[in-house]
Amino acid sequence: MGSVEEKVAASGGLPPAKAPVVDIMDVKDHVGQEVEIRGWLYNRRSSGKLQFLILRDGSGLIQVVLAANSVSPDDFAAGNRLTQESSVIVTGVVRADSRAPGGFELTGTSLRLVSLAGEYPITPKEHGTEFLMDNRHLWLRTPRQEAIMRIRQEVTLGLRQWLADRGFIEMPSPILTPSSCEGTSTLFETTYFERKAYLSQSGQLYAEAAAMALGKVFTLGPTFRAEKSKTRRHLIEFWMLEPEIAFCDQAENMVIQEEMISYVVQRVLANRAAELAVLERDTAPLQKVTPPFPKIMYDDAVELLKRKGHEFNWGDDFGTPHELAITEEFEKPVFVVGFPTAIKAFYMQPFPERPEIVLAADLLAPEGYGEIIGGSQRIHDLDLIEQRIKEHNLPRADYEWYIDLRKYGSVPHSGFGLGIERFVSWICKLEHLREAIPFPRLLNRIYP
Repeated sequence: MGSVEEKVAASGGLPPAKAPVVDIMDVKDHVGQEVEIRGWLYNRRSSGKLQFLILRDGSGLIQVVLAANSVSPDDFAAGNRLTQESSVIVTGVVRADSRAPGGFELTGTSLRLVSLAGEYPITPKEHGTEFLMDNRHLWLRTPRQEAIMRIRQEVTLGLRQWLADRGFIEMPSPILTPSSCEGTSTLFETTYFERKAYLSQSGQLYAEAAAMALGKVFTLGPTFRAEKSKTRRHLIEFWMLEPEIAFCDQAENMVIQEEMISYVVQRVLANRAAELAVLERDTAPLQKVTPPFPKIMYDDAVELLKRKGHEFNWGDDFGTPHELAITEEFEKPVFVVGFPTAIKAFYMQPFPERPEIVLAADLLAPEGYGEIIGGSQRIHDLDLIEQRIKEHNLPRADYEWYIDLRKYGSVPHSGFGLGIERFVSWICKLEHLREAIPFPRLLNRIYP
């Protein structure tokens, strides 16, 4: 009857491997050994009785040399039929070769065609942005996009690791919420059975509740803003990291941010040098990202902008040109501290003796990338949070649970939100956030 494995293979599954199956990134550990590579054809060229196949498997690229006298006639013929993105299983011996992609190549001993690809729409030639966005599901297969996604993973792994090492607990927050966090003008409304609900703008309010239980927490997940914006710095759906810390003031909050950001940037430099090279990223500016970061009061930032010729009044919020003008003065990310109360969220703690500004700071990245973090000390006084909810015309009934946090053991607490795509875009030096997320949602795009 045969084994279960044989029955699965006979029904259309993969055949038993002829040699150890390895990822391309790991072939360096198998020099002189026969291995099996499973992947897709990235490129090919031939010269009579020799074929040179460039395969990719998501972990890297490798050249396979297929010689007519080293494989069966059927295998050699199959190699000649391959089209871009055809899927194959190749067996061969790993050889070190400094001229080959990645420094190693495979001397092929067998080739099995899994699926012959049709005419592939994305070729090495230049394509327009809209064409690439329409084919985002295929565009992801290119070396540049693979590099960005690997750096994104390194960023999220680094953030989680840094926080976990310091006792933070990950606490998922709901995507469907009964109320807003950042204002009602950018809410996505939906029907939740017989009442209204909204897609989450932020997990912060729920993280505050969790911090009152566990002390130090964070949430990492998708957030949604119905902003009718087409700038390179906005997405409709994006991912945000939001730590929240009990018994923490704004000064400590900024220390946490600068140490965490520095750790992750240096981790990417150490672990993803190959991917940064694919992107041709100049890493010199990133090497300077070490604590402490410079800090400037909002008041002083206003004067700086005026000196540089910008029409800007105290009480205005920063736009891209203003953030660029500020960051031009610094080589590292810079904190702008003490924003006007009127332009910030309802939950932010006022400055002592200056109720017109709040204990909040935006962290602006250099090289023109602007705000990557917004953080603040939260209001912990019951009367003041009730007053703010009233002033912002928020429905009290939807915030009763949030008010409870000030009734039962309230403490000073702080937190911040870090936009993953903005952070990744800065590290990779991307022109647009759309490349920093696998399937971007933009004002004019929800496909694919």
